[in-house]
Amino acid sequence: MTKKEKDQFKIDIEEMARCGVHLGHRSSKCLPKMKPYVLRVKGSDHIHIINLEITAQKLKEALNFIQNLVKDGKIILFVGTRPGIQHLVKDLAVECGFPYVENRWIGGTFTNFKVIKKRVDYLKELEKKREEGELEKYTKKERLQFDREIQSLEEKFGGIKSLEKLPDALFIVDMSREKTATREAKRKGIPIIAIVDTNVDPTLADFPIPANDDAITAVKYILDKVKEAILKVKEPRTPPARRAGKNPARPSPSVGEQEPNK
Repeated sequence: MTKKEKDQFKIDIEEMARCGVHLGHRSSKCLPKMKPYVLRVKGSDHIHIINLEITAQKLKEALNFIQNLVKDGKIILFVGTRPGIQHLVKDLAVECGFPYVENRWIGGTFTNFKVIKKRVDYLKELEKKREEGELEKYTKKERLQFDREIQSLEEKFGGIKSLEKLPDALFIVDMSREKTATREAKRKGIPIIAIVDTNVDPTLADFPIPANDDAITAVKYILDKVKEAILKVKEPRTPPARRAGKNPARPSPSVGEQEPNK
């Protein structure tokens, strides 16, 4: 890793150690393909210690790939359904403007996307009707049924309502838990960026980040770096062009004056 790259992403090995990024599983749970990422075995519990030098390098590679995707206007789907990390994944995705899955992965999300898309469209249609008052013509009991249906659909598909096509990449926090998502992404040729602990096969990810995926502090460190990398290159939304002849063009702001954010 060059000094420029290190300064760009501010990856600090000592900080990663404090967050527990280096703590893997016991040797009995370590997959042989993860051994190149293991520095040593620690203590009587035989805990595998992840080599943070390699983690820093792999994290940098993943962040570069993510930034290139964002610069090209590509879509990344974030997946993290394990209790304790769900809110971290959702917060990152929402702040960066990307879809996410925080509850159970619905089988066929990739491999049967057309059907999933129809369910998402149905959810958006119901929400629109409720917002516009079109459901008021039904009885109280029927409206309650609609509310329950919307809630159920929101739990399943709420995070992917903006997904109009298959994403360009998949970010997985816990590969041991998200086996179906991993399998579907591989089948559809969607690149996988993933945090890989010592109990998973790192070759399943195109951009593996060897790290502890059990400790919230470790996961938060990785996700914070991902968020910083995205927001650094993500273009801010610009207001739509004014119609010609309707509104006179405003003069350019003078030095020291800024346009208001919109």
